[in-house]
Amino acid sequence: MRVSGVSIAVNLALTAFKLAAGLLARSGAMVSDAVHSASDVFSTLVVMGGINLAARQPDRDHPYGHERLECVAAILLAAILAATGAAIGAQGIAQMCGGRGELATPGVLALTAAVVSIAVKEWMFRYTRKAARRVHSGALMADAWHHRSDALSSVGAFVGILGARMGWPILDPLASAVICLFICKAALDIFRDAVDKMVDKACDAQTVQAIAAAVRAQEGVAELDEMRTRQFGARAYVDMEIAVDGRLSLEAAHRIAEGVHRAVEAGFPQVKHCMVHVNPARPGGKAGPGEGDAILERAAPLKPPPPAVCGQPAKTARSQGE
Repeated sequence: MRVSGVSIAVNLALTAFKLAAGLLARSGAMVSDAVHSASDVFSTLVVMGGINLAARQPDRDHPYGHERLECVAAILLAAILAATGAAIGAQGIAQMCGGRGELATPGVLALTAAVVSIAVKEWMFRYTRKAARRVHSGALMADAWHHRSDALSSVGAFVGILGARMGWPILDPLASAVICLFICKAALDIFRDAVDKMVDKACDAQTVQAIAAAVRAQEGVAELDEMRTRQFGARAYVDMEIAVDGRLSLEAAHRIAEGVHRAVEAGFPQVKHCMVHVNPARPGGKAGPGEGDAILERAAPLKPPPPAVCGQPAKTARSQGE
């Protein structure tokens, strides 16, 4: 949470600085950029709340945990960002169309504020991104890219203000419209990432390949027959089928599976749980699921219990005889 605290402090200072510079220098683009920085403060608060809720331990009603609450917070953040961007864009368009009267030429203070904002927000992007990679937090990574989008919007404000001072005042409100696009793009990216994590999107190809390589390197694993991953908020679940020597005892096969399970969870901190299913392999090393099928065919079929009616326990043969 130290990163989020630094982010809030920096954004509050930048918001006050850019708002004052925009008003004093009569720059609509800088005022719009100040609104963007203010939205960054709120977005960081949303991220902090989402991370705190997602970190709660599993309970009786949520045995798999609360990680997806981080995604809910991200979707809320995306909606607010989109609304903010739309409002800024509408303001710029109205000013270009003459709704605000004669266009004013921004003062040099607005130009200075834009340069300061670009430098500070780019530093915040790199600082937050480093922390996000260290703790494997998707919410922090989204906040990092929010800083980058703010830096880019400040570039747009700089171009607009500079152009307005060179004799093209129309460029200042035009920059506000460009800033709107940056904000809406950031909102769309955050929304898509959150939805992907809520609908069990697979982990990225690099992570999947790294997990597969680690599994194949484990002693006793003849082959990795199948592996599926799904994102769960900032964490992930992994389900796999491995092949081991079919002549091994159940206890020995279980030890191999347990070793794979521990290796994956220890080697990849973002993995919340790894489920390992064992298939018998032929002496050549390739999986032979048919061997297990043959055992199942020889086994006596299980008789299903009579269905329960309206939640009442089903009657057994003994109770029916009574």
